[in-house]
Amino acid sequence: MIRLHNISKKFETQHGWNTVFTNVNLEINKGEKVGILGRNGSGKSTLVRILGGIATPDEGVIEKGMSISWPLALSGGFQGSLTGLDNIRFISRLYNANYADVLEYVKDFSELGSYLSEPAKTYSSGMRGRLAFALSLAIDFDCFLIDEVLSVGDDRFRARCHEELTIKSKDRSIILVSHNPATIKQICNKAFVLSDKKLHHFDNLDAAFSFYQGALQ
Repeated sequence: MIRLHNISKKFETQHGWNTVFTNVNLEINKGEKVGILGRNGSGKSTLVRILGGIATPDEGVIEKGMSISWPLALSGGFQGSLTGLDNIRFISRLYNANYADVLEYVKDFSELGSYLSEPAKTYSSGMRGRLAFALSLAIDFDCFLIDEVLSVGDDRFRARCHEELTIKSKDRSIILVSHNPATIKQICNKAFVLSDKKLHHFDNLDAAFSFYQGALQ
């Protein structure tokens, strides 16, 4: 289980302090697929960074009873001078995963072939995304953290990603943040809306979508 208790975050700007959100409470149980809707600038990515351990809240407590992946859309965490293979080896050690098993999975899923022997700084954004996504799936996380739509690769690769997350890894939890209700509906069975610096809770998807549409007007 993952619990957020009264999480608040603010940033200092040239015009003073900007509160991103305040008193956010959230609970995710094992196997739940949770969507968080919010317009651009509502604080979705900040919340993802806090959940992923990249940023810390100014107030509140996070309880993590499950392991959480890095944001699956994040592809900027590789050491550019190292090859794809060396990055895979480093991350395998970091998460105490078997390198041979991780490597076999990443080779098959990423379809990067001989490019894995090249420095990561030579990769296109799509190639880095493929490597990041494949690595996320190769590590045995309890919960996958997804920032916006799965936009890695071509249609066939995106279909494979969707199948892996929703079918083969159906016992895993998912936290998906997006501005698109259709994306949430495709993957999630519960939704929240981040609006006016607060996280709004709902009993069902339709109620969340209705509130979100009203907030956009």
